[in-house]
Amino acid sequence: MQKIEEIIEFIKSKSCVDEVNINSDIFKDLSLYGDDFHELIEEFSINYSVDMSKYLWYFHTDEEGQNIGGVFFDQPYKKVKRIPVTPTMLSDFATKGVWYINYPEHSIPKKRYDLLINKIILIVFVIYVIYWCVNKVLS
Repeated sequence: MQKIEEIIEFIKSKSCVDEVNINSDIFKDLSLYGDDFHELIEEFSINYSVDMSKYLWYFHTDEEGQNIGGVFFDQPYKKVKRIPVTPTMLSDFATKGVWYINYPEHSIPKKRYDLLINKIILIVFVIYVIYWCVNKVLS
């Protein structure tokens, strides 16, 4: 039982939420998502020496920030049903030393076309700004 209490204290320190119980959904109940969720899980894996090789982030959280490419192509987390992560689960993973969730069958493209579109838009914008600045200087 000590490990679960330790995990709860760890989550409290990372979430700034005082009401954390053994079944709190870290994403839904504690509003930890995106980068905050990823940082918590990364630090958890380091602190408790948990092998994360089977961890699939997109089943547990979403991404932060604007994703214009997401208008055209769904992000991975939109293609699967979310699986909650609780302190009890983290305690079990820490005890066993491995992240072990049997994820359902799913298909996620190898390439993130949504992010590719974002990069293209950014490159076009930067080229336009450079072009605009050069025209202002030369005129």
